[in-house]
Amino acid sequence: MRIPKSEHLARPWRIHEITQDFTLEDVWALPAAGGPDDLRLFVADVTGSTDPSANWAWPARMLWAIRWKLGELFGWDNPEHGLKARVPTLRDRLPDDLRSGPSGPEFVGLPFSPLYQLQDEWAAEMANRTVHGVMHIGWVPDGEGRYHAEMAVLVRPNGFFGRLYMSGIAPFRYWIVYPQLMRAMEREWHAVEGRVRAVR
Repeated sequence: MRIPKSEHLARPWRIHEITQDFTLEDVWALPAAGGPDDLRLFVADVTGSTDPSANWAWPARMLWAIRWKLGELFGWDNPEHGLKARVPTLRDRLPDDLRSGPSGPEFVGLPFSPLYQLQDEWAAEMANRTVHGVMHIGWVPDGEGRYHAEMAVLVRPNGFFGRLYMSGIAPFRYWIVYPQLMRAMEREWHAVEGRVRAVR
């Protein structure tokens, strides 16, 4: 579910050090919880999907497909609009300790590039003609040794067109895409937990 932006801003996440010129679009409590070292399992699950929309309801799958078809038609996602082309990668801003540490797994089915991975947070970025965006997942303590995932979306729209695009897709993100994304994450995380319990 969507939660107040203050939940993200009040925590000493390292992402704050490199996104001063980005806008915090929204923050979400994700349906994933575990022990102190389980963020890496959740990140591996998030990044490993070849098609995030595969198990969504048809309206969300249709919107997802339309977005990528429009991107192909108008060239929104062409390499010249991406990282190290239209915008420099945020890895160039990382302090030495984060740059020399693990960045986390590569995405299989989405055009995101990992930035860094710590025990309690992970971040990845993407860029196209509309926006330079960051996905940040924090592993937040609940007390008594349990943690849950919170996702922040940070954006830097590309001029007027980028701002118009972000405003236009907001209702679809909030009411159609994100509910399906949360349900899929919950199913997949339960499956991961089951496999982990079987091994342990």
